[in-house]
Amino acid sequence: MVSLLTMPMSGGAKTWPQTQTHLGFRPIKRKPNVVIKCTVQIDVTDLTQKRQLFTPRTTVTPPQHNPLRLNIFQKAAAIAIDAAERVLISREQDTPLPKTADPRVQIAGNYSPVPESPVRRNITVDGTIPDCIDGVYVRNGANPMFEPIAGHHLFDGDGMVHDVKITNGSASYACRFTKTERLVQEKRLGRPVFPKAIGELHGHSGIARLMLFYARGLCGLINNQNGVGVANAGLVYFNNRLLAMSEDDLPYQLKITKTGDLQTVGRYDFDGQLNSAMIAHPKLDPVTKELHALSYDVIKKPDLKYFRFSPDGVKSPELEIPLETPTMIHDFAITENFVVIPDQQVVFKLGEMISGKSPVVFDGEKVSRLGIMHKDATEASEIIWVNSPETFCFHLWNAWESPETEEIVVIGSCMTPADSIFNERDESLRSVLSEIRINLRTREATRRALLVNNEDVNLEIGMVNRNRLGRKTRFAFLAIADPWPKVSGFAKVDLSTGEMKKYIYGGEKYGGEPFFLPGGDGGENEDDGYIFCHVHDEDKETSELQIINAGSLELEATIKLPSRVPYGFHGTFVDSSELVDQL
Repeated sequence: MVSLLTMPMSGGAKTWPQTQTHLGFRPIKRKPNVVIKCTVQIDVTDLTQKRQLFTPRTTVTPPQHNPLRLNIFQKAAAIAIDAAERVLISREQDTPLPKTADPRVQIAGNYSPVPESPVRRNITVDGTIPDCIDGVYVRNGANPMFEPIAGHHLFDGDGMVHDVKITNGSASYACRFTKTERLVQEKRLGRPVFPKAIGELHGHSGIARLMLFYARGLCGLINNQNGVGVANAGLVYFNNRLLAMSEDDLPYQLKITKTGDLQTVGRYDFDGQLNSAMIAHPKLDPVTKELHALSYDVIKKPDLKYFRFSPDGVKSPELEIPLETPTMIHDFAITENFVVIPDQQVVFKLGEMISGKSPVVFDGEKVSRLGIMHKDATEASEIIWVNSPETFCFHLWNAWESPETEEIVVIGSCMTPADSIFNERDESLRSVLSEIRINLRTREATRRALLVNNEDVNLEIGMVNRNRLGRKTRFAFLAIADPWPKVSGFAKVDLSTGEMKKYIYGGEKYGGEPFFLPGGDGGENEDDGYIFCHVHDEDKETSELQIINAGSLELEATIKLPSRVPYGFHGTFVDSSELVDQL
């Protein structure tokens, strides 16, 4: 379907050129009172209706607060704050945005948002879904409800979960927003008012937006005390609960209904035990069934905390870990007995905003290091810190103990430039699958690229067999990010030999995280199982879920999805047997 999309915006109507390649734009200079028109092709669930990519804002100006619910002071405050925001937006119109904060780049093409979809049953399946697959595959992603009024990074979008329920070889599909505190309030107000941590908090305008946000909170115009997170990154099923996470807030509990739909239960604090944010990659130990997690803070001490939950959800005491500088720690690793904590060179320096820069920066003077801590540690002094210069792994795929060499082996993808996801850089990003070996006796670390013949391919976002997490694994299944940041297929890498086998989607098809589901026989062989991949055909504007045999890399089934699924982040699979006890 061809549609002319014109989205309302302060200073004039504007459209987003949705067919452009993500990260393919040069920085743009925005002019007020300009109408830009473009013709794009989008996918819709009902061909009889035209749908906008964003939820329409109720006004092109800041929110009109309900006067019946505001006292005189609040009415005056709302008028003043709204006027200040209009001035800020007007002044920003002539400010060029870097590609890492330009919504025309960050949410272009199949990164652009889609509306919610109710359950669509009995969708087309090509091939045969293996009998052992019975449950729901859920995948998280960023999907802004409202059109950005300023800077926007892909990671800033509201969380939306796409789910495919598989029963007796048939499939259904649905997608729903995770109804976070910020999304519920912004929907009520009719536009975005919560600051976007990466896209908006740059320089003086970022400081101004923070002041406006806190002013609205102090005046009771919004509630900023119940979290500001978007819950758009990770998913984990733990203690009979499906949790959606981003590292800026507590998790949100979701519920998969009997019909295959999704409902938001609410912000989940583990029955009052958790009072701080939790990163989006907690680790579920497949043997002990404990959930291990980290929490970091960029404003107040402690900078980092470690804790874990017993299988029935009882939280351990928090172990406070001091760091010299507040540091971005998106992921970590566990072994059978240890926790591996990366303290790397992408840090938070809020003072940089005063000089007009991003607070997320690369600290070239800092030496990256890895901390090895026993799972039962009670003091930060028990951590063994080992330097690993110039190491930045956004994701760690696995780690295990090697008693014969007295080493901890860590598998991750090392990125350079380290901050290129957050700040515009001239160098092309590289993500090299690497093995880091940490000698606990000598306290030294070595690092090497794993692929044979030093094959130059970006491997990023993926996993190992989750039944062997924290134990020695032979295989990793990782997305082939080529051309960056698109995913043209995935690689099955033999970690013992460095040999790589590729599964390429072909044509103009691109995907995301390859999710490995262990086979129903218990998996005598580590690669007994299936890979789930959301794939989008950019030529035909169609989306599908491919199920591939992980052993042979042969396509088993293709589930034709009834609407477009944007490229997203991480997923998990909830077996039908687990849903019986879902809370």
